[in-house]
Parts: sequence; structure tokens; C-alpha cells
Amino acid sequence: MSDRKKLILAYDVGTTSLKTCVYNLGDNFNLIASSMAEYSLKIFGNGCAEQDPEDWYQAMVETTQDVLSMPGIDASDIAGISFCAQMQGLVLVDKAGRALRPAMSYMDGRAGEQKKLAGRLNRRNAGGLRIEGLPALKVLRSIQITGIAPTSVKDPLWKYHWVRDNEPEVFAKVDKWLDVKEYLILRLTGRAVMTKDSACATFMYDNRPGQNCWSPVMCRQYGVNPSHLAPIIGSDEKAGTVLPETADLMGLAADVPVFGGGGDASLIGLGSGAVNEKDIHIYMGTSGWVSAVTSKRRLDLKYMIGSITCAIPGKYHYFSEQETAGKCMEWVGRHLALDEIGIYLEKKQITDDPETIYSNLFEYLSEVISGTEAGCGGVLFTPWLHGSRSPFEDSAARGMFFNIGLNTGKRKMIRAVIEGLCYNLKWMLESLESGLPCNKTIKFVGGGAQSEVTGQILADILGRTLEVPENPQSTGALGAAVVAGIGLGELETFDEVPSRIRIKHVFIPRKTHSEIYERNYAVFKKLYGANKALFGELNK
Repeated sequence: MSDRKKLILAYDVGTTSLKTCVYNLGDNFNLIASSMAEYSLKIFGNGCAEQDPEDWYQAMVETTQDVLSMPGIDASDIAGISFCAQMQGLVLVDKAGRALRPAMSYMDGRAGEQKKLAGRLNRRNAGGLRIEGLPALKVLRSIQITGIAPTSVKDPLWKYHWVRDNEPEVFAKVDKWLDVKEYLILRLTGRAVMTKDSACATFMYDNRPGQNCWSPVMCRQYGVNPSHLAPIIGSDEKAGTVLPETADLMGLAADVPVFGGGGDASLIGLGSGAVNEKDIHIYMGTSGWVSAVTSKRRLDLKYMIGSITCAIPGKYHYFSEQETAGKCMEWVGRHLALDEIGIYLEKKQITDDPETIYSNLFEYLSEVISGTEAGCGGVLFTPWLHGSRSPFEDSAARGMFFNIGLNTGKRKMIRAVIEGLCYNLKWMLESLESGLPCNKTIKFVGGGAQSEVTGQILADILGRTLEVPENPQSTGALGAAVVAGIGLGELETFDEVPSRIRIKHVFIPRKTHSEIYERNYAVFKKLYGANKALFGELNK
């Protein structure tokens, strides 16, 4: 294969936007072109969160056309296509591959009754013993076979049952249950598949060594029709090739291979360079998480931390998730900051200096708070704007500002939001490491990692060194490019990845404010317990 035939088209399908990246897999992973398109996430009553799958597809088409029209990019040089995408969505399609209803997002929490029903139906068989509201025998059987259990109301299994119970005419037409990237792979290739990490998130996948298949036991236990489950492939396996009519529309060659790729929880870690045992990365995007690489399946129901199958064969990601991270910054920008500082989300000059142009609101907000005192005078913010998954699972939990006084200005409150995100990540990290002590240096990625102010605050609060790679907001797309490179034979092993990733920033923790942060953090951890019952009264 010639040097020019090493271009990979990698799609990063996020919560509110799709980014298309073109990588050259040379000695280093070079991002040579990118394009992004946004779409909506509809959040409405009773915990509902939906998206139109056609929006993802149109964003994919438009951004592909855009990057292929850029100077120096030739469609004939695209050697492979791969995906990184948000996980734990529910996309139900008919035999023609058409989406039967809007996709239910990973944030959708409407299926509480379905989860409760699963507990009630088996009370006698389970002897009344419960784990997170489910019969203990069911949970233990799930853990034995899949390594995890569907203990969150937001898990796709309960959404599947919600459609069955509430939209029977839709459910009767279901041919396949897919996740986000699997739907786009179907649109590209005409073939329905599911990668191992997406299969793991259904709780129907037997990922014990030597198994790696759908579990008939789990299907029976949870009432899932096995015919709804698509064939399972590896992240670096070819799902198919681009359909001629789709290739025509997008400007691609029809024989370009499409690889399975992976979910964001799996591939963002890979793109950060976290590939070895106990390597750890923190992601701060629309959502957030702390994740460590492990060679064994792990589960901690106390802190709601579980293992998902890794793109690297034989490895897992031990994973603690935060529902809203960058979404909190979006909220504070739209509802707290805009009226005071008079700027908008589009590019806008905000000082007399013609060189000072801020490309987005968050960059400006980060700079604004850099001069605000650490600890915000004791003001705290809880980032649970759409509930919490870990270190506790409660869909009724919400965000709040705590300890506001007459001298509390908006800049303190804005900084408190970032500090609150970091306190929550510290809580998640401590919970994860209570069962798996990890390497001390942490990879920090996602949109939040673009801010040097945020990076330093996080390092100071965690007391850990952070490494931020180049293009930290594109590490998911890079992970997708890596698995395509493995599938094409351009990379021999995943061990090559860390040495090919350039580190842009290193944040070393400062002890200057450690006493203030530790005091605030100790109070932060008590806020949920002190308000749990009140959240329940207002929001359940």
C-alpha cells in the first residue's frame, strides 16, 4: 500500500455533534482534516432524552463531503472508515434498516417502571433479597455471565422494554436492536452488526474467556428476543464496504472497507494512549468519566463502577461515568454568564485587542475564572444536572449551588461549576482506585482538556499529574483510526500507540490551594447524602 493510501476516515459521533476526521497513519498519527456538524438532543418530561437518527446520518454525509473537498484530500486515498460513538443508546430498526422511532439516548431515564417490574416479577424466586432494586439471583447471574448488571434505569435493556410496553405497534416491527454507530454502519454498508463493547452494554453478551457470544440465558432472564440481536464483530474487524449509492452521495469509492470501531468509552482511552494495564484516563466532554485499563472483569456495585469490553483483545475498561460534564458548562454559559459578560456562542471580538478573538464561550469563561480565588469562598456546585450514575446511581439527583452569600458574584459561581466537576471526578477516581490502584499519571482528554485553566484546577484538586495529548477533543476519532489501522495491517499491535501520540501539555499539581480544596471536597461529598431524600421528593 502506498504512503498516500494510509488515510483513514474516522467519525466521532457525540451527544450533540458529529466530527469527521481524516488521519494519516504515519510515524505519528497526523490529523490532516476535520469537519463538524451539530444536531439536537431533545430532553423532555419524565426523564426522556431522544435524538433523530437521520440527524446523525445527515451530519455524517455533510461532513464527509466537506473534508473530501478540502485541499490535499483525495477520495481515492481513503483506505478505511471507522467509528467512535456515544454508547448505550437504543436504535430500533425494521427489516429495511429504517429507524422505527427516535433513538433513546444514554441519558434517557424514563424506564423506571420497567426496571421495577423486573424486580417484582421474581420476588418469590429471589427470596426478597435485592441488589439495586433487582432480585439478587438475577444480578449475580448477570455478573457471572456478562461481568456487569443492568442496575441503572438508563441502561438500554430497560428502554427496550419501555418500547415493548408503551409502543407495541412499533415493537412488533423491530428487526434489530442497534446502538448509535451500528445504525450508521448499517446505513453505510447495508449490514447490521454490533461490536463487542456495544454488545456488552446490552447486558446480553457473554464475554467470559472462550465465549464471546450472545447469551441465551440472559435473553431468557430479561425477556429479550434473540433475533433482535445482530452478529457480533471485533472493533478492528471489517463490517462491510460502502454501498455504491451511499459512496456516490458522499463522494467515496464504493469498495472502501468499513470497520466496527467502538464506543466512546472504549476508543477515547485508546486515542489518549491508555493501552496498558492500570493506565488511566479522564474524559471531560458533554458527559465525563474516569476509566482504567484492566485485564480482568471488575464490578463495584457500591460505587456503580463496571467493566466494559475494550477494543484491545483480552482487556477491559474499568469505568466510572458522570452524566453531565461539559453540559454543565453549556448550562452555566447559557443561563448564568451571557447576560453579564455580553458574549455569545458564535465567534465574537470581546476586547479592544484585535488579536483577541474567542472561538467559543467556554474558552472565555475559563480565562475569566483564572483570576477568581481558588475554592470560590466556599461556594460549591454539584454537577448532577441530569442525575448521577457513579459514584452513586440516582436519576433524581440534581445540580445545586451551595453556600452562596451576599459577596458571591457570577465569576465565583462559574468557577464553582468547574471545581464541582473536578470534585466529582476526584470522588469517582477515589472510588475506582479503592478496588484497583492505578498509575499515578493520568491522561486528560475531551473538550474540557482544551482549557489550560481547567487542566490545572483538575490537577490541583486530584493531586495528580495530567498529560494532555494534541487535539484532546479528537481522541475518540483517533482511537477509531487506530482500530482501522490494525484492521488494514498498517499497525501491527496496539502497543505502538502511546509512542505515536504527542503530548501537548503536562499539568503538575500545585500545593498552594490544597488545604482549601480538601476542605471543600470533604463538604462536597456530603451534599448528596444530606439531600438525597429531598431530591427524591421533588424529582421522582
